[in-house]
Amino acid sequence: MNDNSQIELVKDASSIDPHALAMRLAEERAPDIVEALNERTPEDAALVLQALSPERAIEVLDQPSLDCGPEIIAVLPRSQAAAYLSGMSADRVADVFHELEEPTRSELLSLLDVDTKASLERLLAYPEETAGAIMTTEFVSVPSNWTIAEVLHHIRTVERTRETVYSVFVVDPVKNKLVHAVTLRRLISGDPHASVLTVAPSRKPIMISPLAPRDEAVRLISKYDLLAVPVVDAHRHVIGIVTVDDVIDAIFQQQTAEVQRFGGMEALDEPYMDISFPGMIRKRAGWLCVLFLSEMLTATAMQGFEDELSRALVLTMFIPLIMSSGGNSGSQATSLLIRALALHEIRLRDWWRVALRELPTGLMLGAILGVIGMIRITLWQKIGFYDYGEHWPLVALTVGAALVGVVSFGSMAGSMLPFILRGMGFDPASASAPFVATLVDVTGLVIYFSVALVILRGTLL
Repeated sequence: MNDNSQIELVKDASSIDPHALAMRLAEERAPDIVEALNERTPEDAALVLQALSPERAIEVLDQPSLDCGPEIIAVLPRSQAAAYLSGMSADRVADVFHELEEPTRSELLSLLDVDTKASLERLLAYPEETAGAIMTTEFVSVPSNWTIAEVLHHIRTVERTRETVYSVFVVDPVKNKLVHAVTLRRLISGDPHASVLTVAPSRKPIMISPLAPRDEAVRLISKYDLLAVPVVDAHRHVIGIVTVDDVIDAIFQQQTAEVQRFGGMEALDEPYMDISFPGMIRKRAGWLCVLFLSEMLTATAMQGFEDELSRALVLTMFIPLIMSSGGNSGSQATSLLIRALALHEIRLRDWWRVALRELPTGLMLGAILGVIGMIRITLWQKIGFYDYGEHWPLVALTVGAALVGVVSFGSMAGSMLPFILRGMGFDPASASAPFVATLVDVTGLVIYFSVALVILRGTLL
């Protein structure tokens, strides 16, 4: 089926009979089937899967992009759901069980085979943000005293029960400790009668603890260009692997949550169209109220300069300009620092280096905006677009100087806030752009009117 036909099928998926849809999807790729099922209710999607072959149904359920996998599993007959779960990859089964509710969860757990149940219980024991939570227990390991021919024969035997054979993990035949990681490419190119150690790299294998943050797994796979990284226990026994596709899924989920938090709200636990109205209100109302209460400080700050505003109304024209410039510079700095912290480009101990970098940056950016603001006021005055009064040069100087101060403060505040939050144990993404903008709004007004009092004293003030 060509791409246009597939698009039409996805669009029409919600109106086609489940059995007819299953027939039309039988030869499609699993991601295309997922797109069609995402248009259906969990009950209809379950009927479609039941009409497919068990192998195809398992392949579809294994796709992370399936929106309602746990809901589909919950409505399937228990014996059939257990059979599907036993055939799925271990990490995907763990994802499903994380979202299943009782009594469905316990009922299905009791029907799983011994190996699947043991693997699942091991994965569910790890905290959600760790490498252990996203690893799979389906990998290929061989003793170091095997020949390459024996290893390749073993791979052919177990391939269908393993999520990936990107790498084969060579372990000590007695202590079962990880010795080397050998890529499939090296195995194929080696002498079949030689020891597997002859194609093993001389360097030590990259490995990770199951309790390490999943960001560390992302960093290792990215830094060393790996397709999979082994997860080892305290005795260096391989207990699972984190694959590159696991990392991509984790990155996608994490970035989605960070973008939502950065917009000044809690991260959504479900797709936008699936979350309930009360759930949407809960996720958005809390932060919105905090930001609203914070913005009240802006009104309080303006009340403190009520006399100055009444005597120099021309200053009020530039309040939005001053506030937005400071907020924008703070948001820029926050965005850069949150990303740098996430990628481990900087550490908490580097805060002073960041401060020394952001201070001159803020001063230069403020000076650029200040010059533009002064030129604008001068042009409007000279051309006749607006009369700022006889003291217009001082007004222009006030705006220019205030922009230097406000933008510099915004850059410093925006760059330091992620460090403060990380040091307190909070997610730096919580230093959202609206929160930084609110902080800079209040201080920006104080800086603006303080500068005005110095420059305009004896004239407008």
